[in-house]
Amino acid sequence: MQRRVFLSTPLLTSLPAWAHHGWSSFDQARPIYLEGTAAQVAWRNPHAELKLDLPAGGLQLPADLASRKLPAQSAPVDGPALLKAAQLLTRKDRRWEIELAPLSRMQAWGVPEIKAGDALAMLGFTFTGEKGDAVLRVEYLFAGGKTYALRSSPA
Repeated sequence: MQRRVFLSTPLLTSLPAWAHHGWSSFDQARPIYLEGTAAQVAWRNPHAELKLDLPAGGLQLPADLASRKLPAQSAPVDGPALLKAAQLLTRKDRRWEIELAPLSRMQAWGVPEIKAGDALAMLGFTFTGEKGDAVLRVEYLFAGGKTYALRSSPA
């Protein structure tokens, strides 16, 4: 009789700190608005990611942000309240790591693949007190004249 032996190995710990975060790591009471240009894009799982370069002149909240129409999604998210509560960053980083949704969800929403050089805007969450890495987890993506809700699948 032949026996199988299974060896366990420790998990790799050298992954970048921003590689993947659950929603609990982010301050969901403080929605942040960002816009800029995609500098680098990784269109892969566990979720699409990009580096966003913010404009040199700083950001302003769009006058129509609070009144934008949002698509229905299966998650219980109060989108209109998030738009009304949107804030700008207090930190001055010009490049941000942006966490989008898994590719299957991006496809369900019909989000076209983002390329370096694309202009984007988004509403999402960063770490409490804007501490740590310059990372934003996206709730709503504004791209190509459309709005995409990324927390869940379309309703």
